[in-house]
Amino acid sequence: MGYWEKHPMIMIVVGIMGISLSAIFVKYSHAPSAVTAAYRLLWTVLLMSPVVWGYGERRRELLETPKKTVALCGCSGIFLALHFFTWFESLKHTTVASSTTIVCTEVIWVALGYCLFLKGKVTAKEAAAIAVTLGGSLLVAYSDSGAGEGHLYGDILAFLAAVFVAGYTLIGQVARTTLSTTTYTYIVYLFSAGVLVMLTVAQGYSLIGYGYSAAVVGLLLSVFSTILGHSIFSWCLKFFSPAFVSASKLCEPVVAAVFAAMLFGEIPEKLQVIGGAVIIGGVIYYSRMEEGGRG
Repeated sequence: MGYWEKHPMIMIVVGIMGISLSAIFVKYSHAPSAVTAAYRLLWTVLLMSPVVWGYGERRRELLETPKKTVALCGCSGIFLALHFFTWFESLKHTTVASSTTIVCTEVIWVALGYCLFLKGKVTAKEAAAIAVTLGGSLLVAYSDSGAGEGHLYGDILAFLAAVFVAGYTLIGQVARTTLSTTTYTYIVYLFSAGVLVMLTVAQGYSLIGYGYSAAVVGLLLSVFSTILGHSIFSWCLKFFSPAFVSASKLCEPVVAAVFAAMLFGEIPEKLQVIGGAVIIGGVIYYSRMEEGGRG
């Protein structure tokens, strides 16, 4: 057993730092949101390609993937692209603390989507947790409304980003049942990158002409937030329960807010802190109930 397998909590910490840096990196990009997001996915596809195409087993799985599964992965990739686009744009209008906290409500919208589209059931207690989380989001939005319409608009975009990533997650639950994680994510990232490039062109932007910031930020996002962030959390599921891993991700708004306070002077208002605490509490409560239901 290797060092990391003996000390998986270190990897949890690395994952938290990786995803927490995502919003910080985006703030340093001078390019439009679609361009920054496109670079993130293009870099990710580029870095994954040798792993996918360089091994016979993965290459065969990719080439033999049924068209229906590819189509599902494509839909998942579209939702992921819309998530990145709306979230990155939200960071141009509201604070890191507000944006990351609202986006972390993803699990709540996954629950609602599971109930509405996959014939799942939500208990009364789970519905209460969803209502509490929504109430926390409204508190954050109310606090930001006093800072101007721009902040409220950013909160709305963050909310949409949470809904879009929930769609990505729900479709992924169906699409990845017959695929390995590597093949599934590679196909999704390919589609997502393509959609973001098309969004860039549709908005009349170019992928070049922004100096080094967009490309460098995209690479940092790919390495730290995708590979050393989300991918590590997937790896950690071998050692920890899904509820613990999900709860660990809720450290992102706190760590990101600390970074933003130090780097950008973004000090959260009292109502933002209260609303954020309500949101995180509601998501933790829901996650524990969901885990208990599986046990």
